[in-house]
Amino acid sequence: MQVLLHTDKNIDGGVRTAEYLESLAKDELHRFGEHITRLEAHLADANSHAKANKDDIHCTLEAHVKGLQPVVVKDHAANAHQAIHGAMDKLKRAVGTALDKHAPRRDATLAVPEADDAPNA
Repeated sequence: MQVLLHTDKNIDGGVRTAEYLESLAKDELHRFGEHITRLEAHLADANSHAKANKDDIHCTLEAHVKGLQPVVVKDHAANAHQAIHGAMDKLKRAVGTALDKHAPRRDATLAVPEADDAPNA
């Protein structure tokens, strides 16, 4: 899985943030194996350091899943690590749901009453 980090000019998108993102992605998304080919994170400061607010940092995660449209989630928090972590929790659920919806049905051959099993009237 390729992991990309994009930041606006007000966010420190340094090595520590990139390493945190990559480590968290590998830990949290490992169960999806090769289904996710690329993960893109977009971090932005909503108020550009002009005003301090408890939810200034916005994180958008976009997971590119084989055979499906990209799965996109958003979260916001007081700092980049919290925003990434919150978005990652949402992404795990969203990717799991998307894959479940498109998985072949396992119960497609469950018991269908045959003509001989119908009660006699």
